[in-house]
Formats: sequence, C-alpha cells, structure tokens
Amino acid sequence: MNIKVIAFDADDTLWVNEPYFRQTEEKFCSLFSEFMPHHSLERELLKTEINNLSLYGYGIKGFVLSMVETALSVTAGQISVEAIGRILNLGKEMLNQPIELIDGVEEVLQSLQNRYRLVVATKGDLLDQERKLKKSGLSGYFHHIEVMSEKDDASYLKLVKHLDIQPHELLMIGNSLKSDIIPVLNIGAHAVHVPFHITWVHEMVESQVEHPNFKSVNSITEILQYLNS
Repeated sequence: MNIKVIAFDADDTLWVNEPYFRQTEEKFCSLFSEFMPHHSLERELLKTEINNLSLYGYGIKGFVLSMVETALSVTAGQISVEAIGRILNLGKEMLNQPIELIDGVEEVLQSLQNRYRLVVATKGDLLDQERKLKKSGLSGYFHHIEVMSEKDDASYLKLVKHLDIQPHELLMIGNSLKSDIIPVLNIGAHAVHVPFHITWVHEMVESQVEHPNFKSVNSITEILQYLNS
C-alpha cells in the first residue's frame, strides 16, 4: 500500500455516539407509551427518521424534529405543549453529552500523525460535529475535517480530489460497512472496518464484504499492526 491519507469516521469510531440515540429513543417511547406499544413507537420513529433524511440530514437536530413529528402522528395531533418541551429537552441533553473516546483512539492518532495526513470524514450536522471534535480534544491531530451530507462514492471522490491524492492513496477507517467501507472500496481506496457494539438499523448491510483493499479488525489499535505488516 502507498497510503498518504488516513480518514477516520467520527461517531462510534473516534467517540461513542449511537448509545445516546438509543437511550433517548427509550425515553421517547416511555413518554408516549399510552398511545402505542414500545416496539411500534420505535418502528414509527425509525420510519419518520429515514423519510426525513433527505430534508434534515443526519444528526441530533434532525432526530429531534423526527421525534416531534412522530409524536404528532401517534397522538393524532393531541400532543401537549409540555410534551413537545420534553422532546426538545431530550435533544438538548444529547447535545450536551460529554465526549467519551473509544478505547485506544488517542494512542492510534499519536502513532500515525507524523507518518500520514490524518483527516476526519463523517456525516452529521456541521455545528454538532465541530462541537464534538472540539470537546474531544482530538482536533490537533487532523489535517482536514470533512462533514458530508451523505457518504457515497461521489462524496469520497470529492474528498480525494480536495486532498489532491489518488483513490488508492486513501485509507478510510470506520464502523459502518454501508457508509465507511463499501463506497470507499468502490472508488479504489482502502478501508478498515472497526465494528462498534451498536449499529443504527439504517446503517446495517446484510452482505459480507470481500475485497483485496478491505480489512476488518476487532479494535482500533489493531490498525497499527495492520499498517506495519
């Protein structure tokens, strides 16, 4: 490999993210349990989230709007002002969560920062991702931050062009096969999958990935051994 740039996904690769969505979802379902069973509320909220991705994109703010819309739907518009206020507070709680780094992340960044250009390539709300990066204490390790509206082939080709490298000179590291791995392999770059114990349903893929540029590891620290092999 002739890797010049290593790109890291942010949420659930550098720091913990999805568990906060799950916890908030639990609170939301409890809040409206008198209107619909828990599993049905989960399903309705997920459907609303996915339908709204093209409008709101990824992130907490879009999630909050989807919770409000779902609440309006399941209550037939009878939701109280107090309940809407509680939903908004759930979103603010998420935005104010402390940043919990994934074990081994800083060790890996310290080891790689003088050997490669390191970048962040993530989805989500720009303001929220900038906030999390600042709170994480990791921003000094990165040459460039790219917050994408979607992670697809075209977005990664745009990133490669911006970094002034060839696709085969990029290595992407992330927890989502759908967003961090498959489109990266499609453009001829390299990808390492670092699974996280919780994955959002929308990010799941059924097929296994087999590709000469693909590697799966159990923890992010294994990347150091992979790059040195």
